[in-house]
Amino acid sequence: MLADRYPYYLANRPRQPNAELAVTDKYSGEVVTRVAVADAAAVEEAIAAAVRATEPMRKLAPYARQQVLEHCVRRFQERAEEFALALCIEAGKPLRDARGEVTRLIETFKAAAEEAVRGGGEVLNLEVSQRTAGYRGFTQRVPVGPCSFITPFNFPLNLVAHKVAPAIAAGCPFVLKPSDRTPVSALLMAEVLAETALPEGAFSVLPTRLEDVGSFIEDDRLKLLSFTGSEKVGWDLKARAGRKKVVLELGGNAACVVDADQADRLDFVADRIAQGAFFQAGQSCISVQRVLAHESLYDALRERIVMRAKALRAGNPRDETTTLGPLIDEPAARRLEGWIQEAVARGARVLTGGGRRGALLEATVVEGVPEDAALCAEEAFGPVVLLQPFHDFDEALRRVNDSRYGLQAGLFTQDLSRAMRAWDELDVGGVVVGDVPSFRVDTMPYGGVKGSGLGREGVKYAIEDMTELRLLVLRQG
Repeated sequence: MLADRYPYYLANRPRQPNAELAVTDKYSGEVVTRVAVADAAAVEEAIAAAVRATEPMRKLAPYARQQVLEHCVRRFQERAEEFALALCIEAGKPLRDARGEVTRLIETFKAAAEEAVRGGGEVLNLEVSQRTAGYRGFTQRVPVGPCSFITPFNFPLNLVAHKVAPAIAAGCPFVLKPSDRTPVSALLMAEVLAETALPEGAFSVLPTRLEDVGSFIEDDRLKLLSFTGSEKVGWDLKARAGRKKVVLELGGNAACVVDADQADRLDFVADRIAQGAFFQAGQSCISVQRVLAHESLYDALRERIVMRAKALRAGNPRDETTTLGPLIDEPAARRLEGWIQEAVARGARVLTGGGRRGALLEATVVEGVPEDAALCAEEAFGPVVLLQPFHDFDEALRRVNDSRYGLQAGLFTQDLSRAMRAWDELDVGGVVVGDVPSFRVDTMPYGGVKGSGLGREGVKYAIEDMTELRLLVLRQG
């Protein structure tokens, strides 16, 4: 169970000036705990502390950063079930999904511990002409300085880990604002960080009122802003961020193409599509939203996907048999229910699902949705998948690209030339061949183009964003 109240963490230390933020059980809607909220003065104190910690963090030896991260790995392993239950309650994740996120949290910190002691520089050959004879170059990576992190509700452990763990590995102090819907997970992580030998001021984790968020974005003492969340908010933050580096991981409406040569693998394909579409109630930026299946196998694949959607068990996430939990709140479920109804009014057909009870929305499969309908053009962020047949492979690629989003796309094909053509033609950050676009390993470069953001996550790639390259040129003789 959760504690009655949780402090925020300012300059590595817990503080409990209030308990103003009520956190609800996303299934029952009941208030289950209360969290301290940082005011503008606390945010200022945290940023000032991060600035003071800049030099101590830079000088913290790589092996010492690694030790901090390894301590976190051990403690996360010891407290894994506690962390999973917190996710289950505050985010509404079925227990098996919550445990999977804790596993990924641990893997992300492990990867950061490995990267912390790897060299980030190289030797450059500058003798490219007679003019530069005797010159040699060297590069090194140095921490960019204090960082600002703003994280969403859908993966309140792992998406926080993708900012926090690389920052520690890189030697950057940081201030973090977790989602006010799911703050407990980040505060549990801060509780573990507070056990380490990080320099004072190296981290602050501050649930904050909306009117006090401005400093996280606009303060010039912060050298990098990393935001994961909605498209509209992300681009607004970038416009306000001034000269600091900005990394945005935003939304998507991921498409998955199923080629004609998959007829003998349809059970596997349907399993993966159902998992990608309905995992964590579809509240993932790379959830399968659009499926384009070749007309020769469309009917057979549709039947299999519908069957798998009907088999999901919706209910209390704490029940071990539950496979579909609630959306983050009832307004989110009502919004998506409205989009489904709007699509039906324009000729779409619901093959299964569409019903809602509070924040619980049934796993829904729809076909015939107009491409300009909100259910197709926007990010659904819920347990809905749209099916569309196609005749020509190049037509399918065009329809995948016909979106203002570009995060990841999936392609089931045995044809290498088509896989390579998709990689060349699809305007997305990543193409996954042989699986759904929802596949992600926490060490791979992950991020989007177009409206889906800029920059890349994945431990090694986040560290590159959190460091600057410095050059030494040496003339011999």
